[in-house]
Amino acid sequence: MSFRASGHSWRLHCGSNVLEGHLMEVVARAGARRAFVVCSPSINRRTDIVRRIEKALGPVFAGVFDQIEKDCPYPNVCAARDAAREANADLLVAVGGGSVLVATRAVAIFLGEDRNPFEIMTQYPADKPAYSPRLAAPKLPIVNIPTTPTSAMNRAGTGLKNADLDHRMEFFDPKTRPQAILLDYEVLMTTPSSSHRSTATTVFAGLVGAIAAPESNPLVEGDRLQAFRLALRAYSGLAQNRDDAASRADLCIAAFLQNRAEDDGARLAASSSFGGDYAVSTALHVQFPHVGQGESISAIHATKIRLSQNDDADAAQAVADALGLGRGAGPVKLAIADELERLYRCVGMPVRLGELDIPRSAIPLIAGLTVKNFNANAGVRSDGERIAAAQQLLEAAY
Repeated sequence: MSFRASGHSWRLHCGSNVLEGHLMEVVARAGARRAFVVCSPSINRRTDIVRRIEKALGPVFAGVFDQIEKDCPYPNVCAARDAAREANADLLVAVGGGSVLVATRAVAIFLGEDRNPFEIMTQYPADKPAYSPRLAAPKLPIVNIPTTPTSAMNRAGTGLKNADLDHRMEFFDPKTRPQAILLDYEVLMTTPSSSHRSTATTVFAGLVGAIAAPESNPLVEGDRLQAFRLALRAYSGLAQNRDDAASRADLCIAAFLQNRAEDDGARLAASSSFGGDYAVSTALHVQFPHVGQGESISAIHATKIRLSQNDDADAAQAVADALGLGRGAGPVKLAIADELERLYRCVGMPVRLGELDIPRSAIPLIAGLTVKNFNANAGVRSDGERIAAAQQLLEAAY
């Protein structure tokens, strides 16, 4: 057996009152003296999290920027960069969901690099594969305090919304991975149930796709299997109105494990047969701010599986077994689609695009936005093929 494994320096603390018990420890370990908090308006104004952080850090607390909005608008990130620079920050503390964690990575990039952000973002030259410029400058250390389960918690990629462009601004820098992740039970419970349900759906749907991927690396297989078990148990609990801090932490850990599995193995195709369509769902929730990321996935997930041309019986059976479906008489992929649709319905998620209050006339626009998405279409398919496939899925899911 031949395989590889890698990793980056990180520490994870999980439990009750983690901020008081470990935040100063991880900040001191980084050698920081000016820790600057980045968050959303609701985190600072509707919860006591920032006050808890300020108390835990004492004189090391350097201030807070609380204007990060959904999908990380570029102007918000520039303002956060300026605020962090004015505060002489030497460490960034990201508090929030995926948008805040991603935005904080962008703040670190913009502070560290002296080039124009439009020059260092992923480039899409005409008739050539997309590429991400190398970002070599040192970056401020980051501590992530997630408020929701999100795969953004230990990633290195960054995507920002920019209303002046026809695609997101994308950046990739491994140096923006967090040095520490703090899963504080009280912090996780500050997220409203509806928001948690959406982010939990994103994590769960991603793991459905991951469980189907063939893997010869036992470390990757172990991480994926445990991640799926944790996610399925917690997500099924939501369908039965069970929602507690331990379950929310399990979903966070599931997302962390899946990210680690991808670090040690091959990155999953963004449009794998049993996962959600990343490019389509991203285009949906970025173009229509009232749509959450989880809703954009659940509305198309079952339809995507039904449309799939993949006849890999072993992959389908692996997903069916993981979902506890056993071996039925009909096509396995249809049984999987039906079960996911049932589960999403029980959790309270939409399963048709028409439920998202998006006009059918917008389908060509959404399909066109899927082209410039590096994670989903890094020159693998032509623009025409990507758009045609996206439009077929959206029409079928409406």
